[in-house]
Amino acid sequence: MGRVFSDVVEQALRDIYYDVSTGRGKESFKRLEQASEEGDGDASCILARCLCGYQYVWSGHGFPEDDRRAVKLLHKSVEQGSAIGVMVSLRSGELKPYMQKKMPFASISEAFDIVVEKAEMGDAFCQYTVGNAYFWWDFLRIQEKSRASFSGDQAFKEYLKENVSKCEEWFWKAFRGGMYYGGNNLNQFYLKGDEDIIPPRPEKAAGIFKLGAELGYPAHQYVYGKELNKIGKKDEALYWFKKSAEVGEIDSWYYVGMGYLEGYGVDKDFSYAAMCFERGLPTGNIGCYNRLGAMYFDGRGVPQDYAKGVSLLQKAFDDGNRWGLIYLGKAYLFGLGVPKDYQKAKEFLEQVKWEDHEKDYLLGVIYAQGLGMPEDIKKGVEYLKKAQDREDAREELAKYKRTLFGKWVRR
Repeated sequence: MGRVFSDVVEQALRDIYYDVSTGRGKESFKRLEQASEEGDGDASCILARCLCGYQYVWSGHGFPEDDRRAVKLLHKSVEQGSAIGVMVSLRSGELKPYMQKKMPFASISEAFDIVVEKAEMGDAFCQYTVGNAYFWWDFLRIQEKSRASFSGDQAFKEYLKENVSKCEEWFWKAFRGGMYYGGNNLNQFYLKGDEDIIPPRPEKAAGIFKLGAELGYPAHQYVYGKELNKIGKKDEALYWFKKSAEVGEIDSWYYVGMGYLEGYGVDKDFSYAAMCFERGLPTGNIGCYNRLGAMYFDGRGVPQDYAKGVSLLQKAFDDGNRWGLIYLGKAYLFGLGVPKDYQKAKEFLEQVKWEDHEKDYLLGVIYAQGLGMPEDIKKGVEYLKKAQDREDAREELAKYKRTLFGKWVRR
């Protein structure tokens, strides 16, 4: 047996939480399923967490999300006598009175004391769970206290402050011990404080994600990379994005791709950038769809394939992103990868709200030539004049002249 939990559960905690770089998360998931069936309540509890999405387990594992099954497993863990299962069920709102009656503990406090003992033995998951009990005020139910238990508001507030403050130490222990979620909660605790009980201390939040990155947490390497990007340290950010991407933080691939596309501290490598964007597609990363779509459209880093480029750019547009509007407008205007459709081309291009001379040139052609609409040379010329730094715009503009009466006509 393991020191704190069964061998299966301890190995699973290492693979799923404490050292995700092992790449054995899915193997441990399967072992947890078997252990749960064999009566290991702690395994049932950890398995339930694995099914609850990125807020409860690292998304890089690729575990399925199944809330209904997770609830059943939490209930099962309580009935199987897992103290950690009781505490996680309490935090999840699943320790209803009827479930509390099914647990083999005299009280929630008894289960909590067991988890505290395991936390004091050094288990980071238990340390995080104890921290949560204080952070989210679960201690009220654990200790069977309420406002009515105190002589007045001030006494109650002092009691709350004393208990809530305990989360800080436990979260730090969990954070350093393998639970990056402890760092997430510390960040929130420092930035927001807790109502009028504990004031915000934003200065203490500084450096949390940097430490998490250094501790090897891919999710924090990703967040820290974004922090570095914001202050212009793009080459340093690229290091952390690449480090996290290589162990499964899929959203980091977009930033790695951008690093090699733009050459942030590295030589530009369009083929590698395209590969990075490709690897970022499974999470639905809009940036990856846009950038890879543009690369196929332009034939940069990949063989030119207009149809594939338009498909990727259209997916990003359908998801609400307008970055690829000019590509889509150009595709429908010239029939690149799609049938010509001047009306669609015009609709895409007129949604571009930023300054861009290619957009001006294309709309100038549509209006001046009357493509899919009555010609409006005057309006077309207005657009073409905005794009006069382009040779194609100057050539198109040369096809029109203004009469003595001020009307624009073809030459």
